[in-house]
Amino acid sequence: MSNTVLSESSQGVLTLTINRPESRNALDAQTYLTLATHIREASSDGQARAIVLTGAQGHFTAGNDLKDFQRPRPAGDSPGITLLRALVDSDLPIIAAIEGNAIGIGVTLLQHCDFVYAAENALFKIPFVPLGLCPEGASSVLLAQLVGARKANDWLLRGRAFRPQEALEAGFITDVTQPGQALPQALQTAGELAALPPQALQLSKRMMKHTQRPMLHAAFDYEWGHFTERLQSAEAQQAFANFFKAREANKSR
Repeated sequence: MSNTVLSESSQGVLTLTINRPESRNALDAQTYLTLATHIREASSDGQARAIVLTGAQGHFTAGNDLKDFQRPRPAGDSPGITLLRALVDSDLPIIAAIEGNAIGIGVTLLQHCDFVYAAENALFKIPFVPLGLCPEGASSVLLAQLVGARKANDWLLRGRAFRPQEALEAGFITDVTQPGQALPQALQTAGELAALPPQALQLSKRMMKHTQRPMLHAAFDYEWGHFTERLQSAEAQQAFANFFKAREANKSR
């Protein structure tokens, strides 16, 4: 297991913390795969009854590490898709705690969590189009179902940043907390769920999700085919170059 993911188990609750604070917890291939492994193992070993996802040192995640986007990719699922499939397939309740930035896949993966708590100073952004890319995480079909077509258009097509209160009013998150309280709230909810009869809880989630799961896996396949094409496009490569140039300029100031 990678040290970019911290895991802690207590009273049936598995807490997974993305631990790459030097990059605001940007997700690289190893981090995706480690998260996916933890989730799949917890979903099958019978020990965990709820999973909490959070990020270290004041941020959830800055999204996919853009350096990984520029590396050659083998055929088949990407590490990010592997994580998304693990989230979709799990019958355990999954609770996310958001502080600081949640960007790109750091937002779209929340669609596959059962509860999402965000500190009032958090920031969400889905900047695929500005980066020359296209939606992923099944957001092309699921986001409009969650928040409505107009709001999904605004967040996905414009790539406009939004705050937790807007996300709450749109039905995207469960509740807004004071800064520093998203994780305690998530752990409280996880503890309450872990105390319930586990077979009844997991069956209930499976029943609520069973019609969606085939559609979501098909959406991953459809989106990923287009996403891989966009990664090689001149638009995306120029957007990445501009990003790295701006970052280096900021470092030199």
